[in-house]
Amino acid sequence: MKKLVAALAVAFVALSASSAKAVEPTKPTVVLVHGAFADNSSWNGVVKILEKDGYTVVAASNPLRGVKSDADYVANIVAGIKTPVVLVGHSYGGFVISEAAFGKDNVKSLVFVSAMAPEAGETVGGLLGKFPGATLEPTLAPPVDLPGGGKDLYIQQDKFHDQFAADVPEPETKVMAATQRPIAAAALGEASTDPAWKTIPSYFIYGDKDKNIPQQTSIFMADRAHSKHTVAIKGASHVVMISHPKAVADLIEEAAK
Repeated sequence: MKKLVAALAVAFVALSASSAKAVEPTKPTVVLVHGAFADNSSWNGVVKILEKDGYTVVAASNPLRGVKSDADYVANIVAGIKTPVVLVGHSYGGFVISEAAFGKDNVKSLVFVSAMAPEAGETVGGLLGKFPGATLEPTLAPPVDLPGGGKDLYIQQDKFHDQFAADVPEPETKVMAATQRPIAAAALGEASTDPAWKTIPSYFIYGDKDKNIPQQTSIFMADRAHSKHTVAIKGASHVVMISHPKAVADLIEEAAK
């Protein structure tokens, strides 16, 4: 009899543990979208932390061809994910995630990482010029003509460290400058349509020494979007996800809860 009771007790504990595991909620998938003059390797530090903490991560290769086409590409990635999604954008990637998330039921939250959160009708160029302080334009290299028309834009390699990533070690920024992805010039003048931050909870993090997006612009966008949590990193450049991956990962995990 004692053996029977003991066996039943063991079975009950095992069943309880199994049931608890079965009802444990699935963590959202994190989709990371890089901006101009970067690639998806810019998220490497953040990816390592998120994966260690049990999150599935997709670092998308943003085409950087235009707001609508880039957003459609990211939206197709999101549509193929069966879990809730935290959609994260850096820089121009903010335009892309805001457009891509519109009307998507599985997007739980948006995280803007030194990123632009446009209103309908706003362009990258318009937002960068909204407040004084952006110094990107003089650092751009001569545009590269595309075979089918249009132009690609790069940052001059000798200006890259100071303009884009001043708080990242220079040997690393030399590699970043050499491997930077160009953005189509036309993308900077393409207007946003339906901003998802109006209906989806949004979070913001930026560096107060960002030379691409002035701090005043970041504060304005976060306030306008009724940011759930805004983090300003003292002394950080435009690539806060590279120089401060833990702070960025922490905010993403907060947005995932």
